[in-house]
Amino acid sequence: MWTVEAIAQLPEDVAIGHREGDDPRLVRRDVIVRAGSAGCTTGFTAACRARNVSFAVVARSTQKITEAILATLELEKRWAPAVCQDGELREGAAVIELTELVDLSSFPSGTRLIVRREPLHPGAQQSLFPSLEHRYWGLYTDQAGDPVALDAFMRAHAHVEQHIARLKDSGLCRFPFSDLEANRNWLMVVAAAADLVRWFQLLCCDVELAGARPKQLRWTIFHAPGRLVRSARRNFVRILEGWPSAEAIIAIYRRIALITRASPHPGGSAARGDLTSPFWSQAAPTGRRARFATDQSRESPESRDRGPRNGRGGPLHHSRE
Repeated sequence: MWTVEAIAQLPEDVAIGHREGDDPRLVRRDVIVRAGSAGCTTGFTAACRARNVSFAVVARSTQKITEAILATLELEKRWAPAVCQDGELREGAAVIELTELVDLSSFPSGTRLIVRREPLHPGAQQSLFPSLEHRYWGLYTDQAGDPVALDAFMRAHAHVEQHIARLKDSGLCRFPFSDLEANRNWLMVVAAAADLVRWFQLLCCDVELAGARPKQLRWTIFHAPGRLVRSARRNFVRILEGWPSAEAIIAIYRRIALITRASPHPGGSAARGDLTSPFWSQAAPTGRRARFATDQSRESPESRDRGPRNGRGGPLHHSRE
């Protein structure tokens, strides 16, 4: 069962109290599981309760929920304004708790039903309640707290769908082999590549590119025409003048250089360079090619064989030629 495998992956100090049959008093760290409508089953929620794990699962459309929502249409005062993850009001959205209006005896004791409505928009997913004005969405949870806060907490689960969409854009749905084992290896490579690209976005890209989908990254960064040239023990990245994302690419290389310079040498000494000093010079206003260069702070065996190095790891250079 998934619960056994998932809890087995938790660190020992976190897993204590969350194995089946453990005394709830042994729990050191609270564990909460968020799941889509696939987790909206009595077996799933019961397994969570047996392991002292809280749950929040997307509610499926049922006749009882439809009747409960219908009963609240004329009780506008019971709906509270919904908020986003940053605490700001979510325009046009509202939240209500319907626990008292629905039979939840098949779920673990203490289960609550919370429903959110928001203005209907093109492409909206299936709603819990047929309406031409609003889309209704709900969740079951056994957590205590304000319904509005719990709804905002559950909505963060939507990031999972965004990651799945990135995987699909990166080859998740394309199995090129007829052999099952080969396709398994393909899937593992796709997942590993997606993780590398995602960390690259979070560490090296600006706000816009940090949330970009793979297709945008390919045409903005990965497919950009340019050359990597090594001269005088320095790496130069040369990009055609006028390329729309040239400045973004240069900024990425700057961040990569900062990260690598901040990393210590294998022997324990810090890499050359003062992180408090400027690492690049301003670009000239005109030029044929954008150029970015960085001095190599680590000396290879080949360079040592050629004799002593010139310079002592000078600053990064961003210039035009």
